[in-house]
Amino acid sequence: MYLVSFLAVASILSFPAGAQTLPPADVYVLGEIHDNPDHHVAQAQLVAQIDPEAVVFEQLTDEQADRIGPDTPRDAQVLGELLDWAESGWPDIAMYAPIMAASDAPILGASGSPGDLSMYGLDEPLPPEQQAAREQLQADAHCGALPERLLPDFVKRQRATDALFASRTLSAFDRYGGPVVLIAGNGHARTDWGVPAAIARVRPELRVVALIQGEGQEIMPGDITRHAAPPTREDPCAAFR
Repeated sequence: MYLVSFLAVASILSFPAGAQTLPPADVYVLGEIHDNPDHHVAQAQLVAQIDPEAVVFEQLTDEQADRIGPDTPRDAQVLGELLDWAESGWPDIAMYAPIMAASDAPILGASGSPGDLSMYGLDEPLPPEQQAAREQLQADAHCGALPERLLPDFVKRQRATDALFASRTLSAFDRYGGPVVLIAGNGHARTDWGVPAAIARVRPELRVVALIQGEGQEIMPGDITRHAAPPTREDPCAAFR
């Protein structure tokens, strides 16, 4: 179903003036700051509203996703053990289990072996302004601890990851039909050069809507934006000192 009632979550999302429904789309990319519980609550609400044909998770490989069958209880304890979540490095499974439980659609992995991504133009140089902006983002994300010579490699990895997530999302769409939801970090959800841009490059006929979730600060481009209070967290740069 493409026309989605938005009354249940209208208070937490920012839409263009007068909009009353979630824009119709073949693919919804629902961004997050990984450790913000409120962002995951919003994702779960939206997945329930969208009623997708499949949900693709950045946090899962194909091998992990294959462990979740149609009859698998989608609660935190079962999923945590089934997916070896404690060893994954991701925030508490209790944040992600409600998203998985919000729909009975198949759960798929976005991570893993990349396969052929040549169609995404990864060997093409970026415009100088975009390359510089991406390198600065990588430097900031790593608290200025990365040697400058490594920044281009980190940008290259990010581009490849966006292409991989786009490829896995399109595979889900081709297999199950739409709409398909991708759960991923904001950096992958951004509309200017993230997964939506990668999909537009190879499948321009598909409609993609991206949600970016922030914590009150200026945020990256998205079709829909919302903010939530940040959780209490330790200084993320402490590990680099």
